[in-house]
Amino acid sequence: MDLKVIRYFIEIVDAGGFGKASEKVHLTQPALSKAVRQLEQELDLTLLERGKRGTQVKLTPAGEVVYRHGKDLLAGRQRMLAELTAQRSLTAGELNLGLAPLGSAEIFAPIIAKYRQQYPQIDMHLLVRGGVEQTSAIQKGEIELATGIIDFDDGYDGIRVFNDPMVVVLPKENPLSTRQILSFSDLSADPQVMFETEYTLYQLVLNACRHAGFVPKNITRVSQADFGIALVAAGTGVMVLPRSIARRYSVPGVVNIPLASDELRWELSLFWRKDQVLSFAAQAMIALVEKHLTHK
Repeated sequence: MDLKVIRYFIEIVDAGGFGKASEKVHLTQPALSKAVRQLEQELDLTLLERGKRGTQVKLTPAGEVVYRHGKDLLAGRQRMLAELTAQRSLTAGELNLGLAPLGSAEIFAPIIAKYRQQYPQIDMHLLVRGGVEQTSAIQKGEIELATGIIDFDDGYDGIRVFNDPMVVVLPKENPLSTRQILSFSDLSADPQVMFETEYTLYQLVLNACRHAGFVPKNITRVSQADFGIALVAAGTGVMVLPRSIARRYSVPGVVNIPLASDELRWELSLFWRKDQVLSFAAQAMIALVEKHLTHK
């Protein structure tokens, strides 16, 4: 059903006939009459009782139904257009953003603060979860954008936001603490403190250990980097972390030894599904991240 024809029909009824309606919608009376006849044929109902000359009209019972609902349809269209205009101008809308627990506070907090300043009327929802849950949430459409460690492929696109070398956090009394650089093979005899399995970094470290020819033993799993480093200081084991995170939460009693850079790096990205049409709010966040990276 053509909303334009519905509008013509309502204008004819409001004007009391085809003559005045013709002037208002800038359409000839024969063209208006043809449009109404086509609407009646589509519905298989008579909507208007015409006067002798066909210019004066009166609604039939069916016409009253179409007139009432037609008003609602046109009002709904106006509300839809107004809402779309508000979203386009970023004076309304929402943004569902997934944040990786590791590193997001340091990197994205300033960007999010800037976003809130520029677009205070956007309703922002932040989902802080591990990489596995992030990927699931973005696939289900629960979030539009996510941060994390990911390989861009046919399913995802994004922006590389931060690339950080890895270090091994060790107790000072560990014999390896005097080394200038370490590789994963050097860690085969040490118990490890690692993140929970839903963290992408857990799988990356585990794969790197396997590639070096061993599987970590006596793993202690944590969900917070600062607690993991505290466990290292207490002698629980060693922990592989991005350099910036290790420095941020460093405590007395531990040292950070660089990990050979060709073995593993921590590359944090802002990413989204390629097949998803992003909202104006999401596009604004992407633009802000790109601007932030340009001015770093």
